Amino acid sequence: MSASAENAAVPAVPEWPEHGLDVDALAAGGWRPVPFHEFVLKIHGRCNLSCDYCYVYESADQSWRVRPGAMSEEVVRATVRRIAEHIEAHDLAEIDVTLHGGEPLLAGPRMIGLVARELRAVLPAGRRARVGVQTNGVLLTERMLDLLGDLGIGVAVSLDGDREAHDRHRRYADGRGSHRAVMRGLTLLAGSYRSLYRGLLCTVDLANDPIVAYEALLETAPPQVDLLLPHGTWTDPPPGLPAPQGATPYADWMIEVFDRWYRTAPRRTGIRLFEEIMNLVLGGGSRSERIGLSPVAIVVIDTDGTIQQVDTLKTVYAGAPETGLHVDRDPFDAALWHPGVVARQIGLSALCETCLRCPVRDVCGGGSYAHRYRPGTGHRNPSVYCRDLERIIRHVSGTMRSDLAAAIGRGA
Repeated sequence: MSASAENAAVPAVPEWPEHGLDVDALAAGGWRPVPFHEFVLKIHGRCNLSCDYCYVYESADQSWRVRPGAMSEEVVRATVRRIAEHIEAHDLAEIDVTLHGGEPLLAGPRMIGLVARELRAVLPAGRRARVGVQTNGVLLTERMLDLLGDLGIGVAVSLDGDREAHDRHRRYADGRGSHRAVMRGLTLLAGSYRSLYRGLLCTVDLANDPIVAYEALLETAPPQVDLLLPHGTWTDPPPGLPAPQGATPYADWMIEVFDRWYRTAPRRTGIRLFEEIMNLVLGGGSRSERIGLSPVAIVVIDTDGTIQQVDTLKTVYAGAPETGLHVDRDPFDAALWHPGVVARQIGLSALCETCLRCPVRDVCGGGSYAHRYRPGTGHRNPSVYCRDLERIIRHVSGTMRSDLAAAIGRGA
């Protein structure tokens, strides 16, 4: 066992009584988890920005302070061996591997190259790993993009809209905004390196005009945009919540964007949340952990090699993502049976009574797991965004039904 496994000072692994889950009974009854298909590698644990809403550095879990600043070569090799083991054990044709952080590009060319090459070297024959990096974009130089291109690593960038919107939160530690540097990198990515461009992540801010933000996101013609709700729980709610009775500020914001996006022909980009809702309304499954009832199949490996649940759980309480497992000693199959992972794979059985009675239940799926948390009842609550989620789902569904009825009326 490596020194990182023996000596890492991380929060205690929490107990999980709030789930009310009997994992042994589930296993005895024949239930089996869905294997992990997405592996998030925290190759660097520090960042060159100081965003005020960052769930890694500004939330309840502060374990980044005691973890290594970057993954060691030893942890990288142990991680990719475990990934290959999982692929072979479950006969997976392809997986996704996301290089994450902190800011993953701070790991530097050598470490990024090591991860990509070691991973592909151990993959079983005929299996494929789609490798991507989620970055703040500040370090996207021609040299870095050449490296990522040579390694076949796709690039997604965080951008919150125009300069004013972006720089309100995404700043350097000295208070300077990062928009100019991010756009410099994005311009390169969207130009000569467009084949690497995977899309943008944008955190919704009610202070921003939704259409202005949307149009700013389209400037580099991203192939996809992911609109993210700010993280929050019932005890530490997101900005603007709780809203006055009946108010749905986040749905109002998103509906403005949806209506502009939906009525634009051809649509200039995909917007993941809207496409997921539309797919679910039509009876399909979800590919997102933030909506729907499809089993969540994501696992996180932190810089010290600890195996964790989705890292947005850092917003809930200290130690919330911990499983007590480590790549040196534990296979990923062990994490599949962790109660927190099981709760995000058993669909309706993990929802509270309020969610089970909801007419949009199967589309909403309770929303993001972290957003349901309340001390005492744990995650067996509606999302703190409950009213907003219901309204946006009803609006999308209603718009689709209206268009279908009109098309039928025209004999289309």
